This record gives sequence, structure tokens and C-alpha cells, in this order.
Amino acid sequence: MTAKDASTRPVVEMTGITVEIDGTTVLHDIDLRLFAGEVHALMGGNGAGKSSLVKALTGAYRIDRGVVRIDGEPVVLSGPAAAEAAGIAAAFQDVDLCGNLSIAENVMIGHEERRWYGISWAPTRRRAVAALDELGLGHLDPRQAVSTLPPAIQQLVAIARAMVTHPKVLVLDEPTSSLDADEVATLFRALRRLRDHGIAILFVSHFLEQVYAISDRITVLRDGVGQGEYSTRELDRAVLIAKMIGKDLTELRRIGSERRAHRADPTGEPVYRAIGVGRRGEFEATDLELHRGEVVGFGGLRGSGRSELGQLLAGVARRDSGTIRIDGRDVALRNPAAALRRRIAFASEDRRDGGIIDELSVRDNIILALQGIRGWARPISRAEGDALVERFTESLLIVAPGPDAPARQLSGGNQQKVLLARWLATRPHVIVLDEPTRGVDIAAKVEIQARVAEMARDGVAVVFISSEFDEVVRLSDRIAIFKDRRKIGEVSNGPGLSVDTIIEMIAADDEDDA
Repeated sequence: MTAKDASTRPVVEMTGITVEIDGTTVLHDIDLRLFAGEVHALMGGNGAGKSSLVKALTGAYRIDRGVVRIDGEPVVLSGPAAAEAAGIAAAFQDVDLCGNLSIAENVMIGHEERRWYGISWAPTRRRAVAALDELGLGHLDPRQAVSTLPPAIQQLVAIARAMVTHPKVLVLDEPTSSLDADEVATLFRALRRLRDHGIAILFVSHFLEQVYAISDRITVLRDGVGQGEYSTRELDRAVLIAKMIGKDLTELRRIGSERRAHRADPTGEPVYRAIGVGRRGEFEATDLELHRGEVVGFGGLRGSGRSELGQLLAGVARRDSGTIRIDGRDVALRNPAAALRRRIAFASEDRRDGGIIDELSVRDNIILALQGIRGWARPISRAEGDALVERFTESLLIVAPGPDAPARQLSGGNQQKVLLARWLATRPHVIVLDEPTRGVDIAAKVEIQARVAEMARDGVAVVFISSEFDEVVRLSDRIAIFKDRRKIGEVSNGPGLSVDTIIEMIAADDEDDA
């Protein structure tokens, strides 16, 4: 815990903040202090409570217990308007700008200079230019359409809009998620200007190197519980990662590789080869080979680029660079359907939005992808569908009232297994599994992991993406390591590899990565 000078009072002090949503406590007694002229990073894994804390601070979530003080005085943040009146402004990951409007109109929307006849545009534009000038953007033409600006400048315009009210605190929730390295540098120059003008900045991000480049202090959350406040320069990267994932390094060093000792390096032509594959603003171009019967684990924190590469490999996202070769032939893979036709399957980490269809039966969920490959002119018969359901119900130990039961009636773990069955029914040559064991109980995890190992034995090339490094080590023949939307290295599995190896690679400074 850092110690500020006793005479320095936080601009914002949140103490014992507890938030409940639909009967579930999402924040447990959280403390947060924001000081003028500092960038304070909020770190944590998926589901840690970062977004919930941001929503509590900006008035979007009701605070059930705890106290918020602004400049030492208690305040009630009853809604976004109350938060704005208290001097708290925010700009979020999804830039909510109107592309058909000018820069000035976007910056000043809701705060235009008005007269008896309506908006007075000359003073409105002057105020917009003043707000832009604070961010080093005074050279922009306020009449220019926002749609013509690059992503980084659009992000800065959104921040300028937040700065129009002259807030004491600026909250930035994942502002760099869609920016490339040069655009991030542009944004950071602007943030340092704001910091030097005395603004308190809360910076929410998954990117370790960016956090260490811009922040003065860090607060860590895990599972809705605060893990402490630290000086950035005094917090070792490996310690930060350990606090985010909930294991200390002593324990991690005891975790050895459980990969079978007789593992051999793959030989022959890869079934899948990605050459210089990337997508601007989302993932830096990289190479990757997949061989039959091999499990390639993707290790990295959320936001590191592991899921983005998985989506590029499976045609879920369109690459804008590189070549994909399957069995030695160049292919396009413009969409998931094209990938499926080549027996490349993708299981999304979000089984709700990217997987399970609640209203469909268990049978229909399982046969959905296979039916898509065949086309609707060749429908799968009820008997064949029932046979597939019976086969995977037995092999994956799916607990369901019956094949006609709606998928919504199943537990989360059983829904995850139904989703896995859907892709196995296509008899894939390559399968990308993104967080296949997330949110399931230990029994379901064991069954899913056993099935992944079985797929490899059957000759399937498996990409296994997981936030749990121990299961990546347990299952993988080879592990690709990711950080800040790029692949920073690959390691072959074996008796000498441990979770600690992955953490040390991720935690290394950029110069060490090279």
C-alpha cells in the first residue's frame, strides 16, 4: 500500500463499497483512492469487478453499502448526472460518437452555448477547440466530420467531450482496446497532459505494459474483492499477475508440468499454417503452425490477444494481413462457415452470445453445425440426431432431461459440454477452444480436459485457450505465450515447464521479450 503525504487528500475516496446485482454481491467492501495529478490503474482478470466499480463511481450502479467522498465530503452518486455534478466524467471502450456530426458537435453535445434563438455555434466551437487543445488537438478543424478521423483521434475526441465539464476525475474504461501502438502513444501523450494539469485519471486496462507505462498507482481486484493498492514502480509484474489470478509464486513454483513424458516434437507437414496473420488494432501479425494430434495452448491474460488470434484462425474475425495454408494449400477462410467446410471448428468463450441457443433443444444445439455443413437440402434425420445425442451424452457425461429438453434447462457445465459436442459432431481436423472450462465445476472440467486429450489422440489439431495456466500446462504439447495483443514466444512442454515459466515470460519487460 502506498502512503501519500498526510496533507494530501484524495479527490475521490471510496470506502467499503459493496454492490449487489439481482441478489448477487459483485463488489465486496472495495476501497479506492484517486489523487489529483495521478493516473491510477485498475487491474483484474475477467469478472474481477472492474466494470462494476467503474459503474458505481459513475453513478450507473447503486452502492448498497460504503461511502464515497469527493474532496473529503460524503456524496451520494444517485445516477450519472449526480456523478457528473460531483466532478466525475468518463469515456468508455466503445467510442459513442456520431460519425455524421462534426468534431465540435460531438465534443459539445449536451453542452452547447445556447441563446434565445437556439445554439450559438461560434462560442460553441470555441469551447470545443479549448477542450481539444487540452489534449494537444487544437490543430483540428472543429467542422471536420468525426467519421474521417482515425480511431485514436476519435478516442481523444470522446475524452475531450468528457473534459468539457472541467471534471476533477476522468474515468477511462479500456480506452486502448482498438488502438495500435502508435495510436496508444498519441493517447498517452494526451493523458500525461491532463495529469500534469491536475486531473485524477482512473485507467482501466488489461494491458500490462501500458499500465506500467502510464500509471502512478495500481489497485487490484479479484472476484469482486480488493487485493490492495500499490505504487506502480514498486509492484513487480510477476507479483501483479499472481494477485490477479489468485496464486502466489511459491505455490506456482510447485506446480510442475503434467504433460506426458513421452511427448515428441511434431514432424511432417502441418495441417494448418498461419503466416503473418494479423488484424490492425487487434492483433500483431504472427506465424503459427498446427500439427495433427497436437494440443497448442495459448497462454496469456485477458486482452493479451490469445482470443483474437483464435478468432482469426477460425475465420470468426477477418484478417487483414497474412496467409493461411491448410494441408499445404492457401485458403481464404472469410467466415466461420468457410472454416467449417474445411473442418475447422471454433468454440467461443461466451457460450451465451457465441454458442448455446437457449430456446433450441439439446439435440438441435448438438447437430446445428453439422447441419450447416451439409446444408438444409440434406436434413439430419431424427434417428441420426438422436444417435449423436446419445453418443455425446455418454462420452461427455451430459446431464439433461432428454434430447428434446431446451438447452436453457441445463446447468452451465452441461451447456458447455453440449457446445463441445456440437463441434465434435462435425469431426473437425482443427478445433479452437476458447475458455472451454470457464464457469464450470471441477467434475465438468475434468471431463472436458479428458475429452481434449482424447481429441489429440484421435489426430485432431487442438488450440486450447484458457485463463487457467495450470490447465494450459497440463494439456498442451506446445504453448504460445501472448501479451499486449501479440505472440511473444513459444515453448515446448515437458518435465521442466511450469506455470511459473509462463508467468515469467508474460511479466518480462519488453527488452527481455526480445
